[in-house]
Amino acid sequence: MKICVFGAGAIGGYMGAKLAQVGADVSLVARGPHLSAMRANGLTLIEENATTNVAVTVSDDPADLGPQDYVIVTLKAHSVPAIVGKIKPLMGKTTTIVSGVNGVPWWYFHKVGGALEGTRLESVDPGGVQWDGFGPDNVLGCVVYPAAEVIEPGIVKHIEGNRFSLGEPDGSKSERATALSKVLTEAGLKAPVRPKLRDEIWTKLWGNLSFNPISALTHATLDVLCTDPATRLIARNMMLEAQTIAEKLGVRFPVDVDRRIDGGAAVGAHRTSMLQDLDAGRPMEIDALVRSVQELGRITQTPTPITDTVLGLTQLRARVAGLYP
Repeated sequence: MKICVFGAGAIGGYMGAKLAQVGADVSLVARGPHLSAMRANGLTLIEENATTNVAVTVSDDPADLGPQDYVIVTLKAHSVPAIVGKIKPLMGKTTTIVSGVNGVPWWYFHKVGGALEGTRLESVDPGGVQWDGFGPDNVLGCVVYPAAEVIEPGIVKHIEGNRFSLGEPDGSKSERATALSKVLTEAGLKAPVRPKLRDEIWTKLWGNLSFNPISALTHATLDVLCTDPATRLIARNMMLEAQTIAEKLGVRFPVDVDRRIDGGAAVGAHRTSMLQDLDAGRPMEIDALVRSVQELGRITQTPTPITDTVLGLTQLRARVAGLYP
């Protein structure tokens, strides 16, 4: 089984290193100093109980790697449309694209059934580039839970979590899903195959759509924004708007809003990914995490006044910083 991790930064590097440790046929697509360091010195993974270094096959040109059985995309959501053409050399007749990207996925309405079947989301897939380029039948969903960071080129530090939930758009327990689950499990990762992956997508998105933009606007860490009365209320109202949308789409949440916010507070003084990107001058995942919820509100005829307000403020904050078109 040939596996290519496209976007071998923190999360992709963590997964790639774990697969390489058990001898899987894995290759990585990376760029810049991180690529150069891995070529010269291999990939170093720092975990709580061990630091390991593995030799990895890595390139910035997918044509060097050839067709794969699985291409696991671990880029930020806004980066994916631009690289659809670059992934083509990795795709054979039976290649599965594993969408390990935050937020509402571009394939959300594939095989969902009902009146919205086949609906395309402009906020996460402008012009249908991914839908047309990858083909929704070739996609396997993935909800990514680990936290990791590239602490210097070629060195990835794992912070917490090791679950990559997998799921077919139609909810079936397919051979391709179970085969990938087995390989990831052998690498020491948790990779359950979920019949209702969209429920997990929304449970994770619930926090991301609120905590991330609020932190970017206030520079507050999770423990602060989840306990300060004003920001907690804003997050709660955004989450309730999202819950209304999701439940109209058939989603069921395993916990209530306040418990989810308390879970965020329990993480402690964590700076969200959107705040980290803002501080580092990197593009922010505004569209996949927030604008997608606004678009789904329009589709389901659900008012989203608090989400609209926070979205507008966050977009302007990012534009002022030169990080959003």
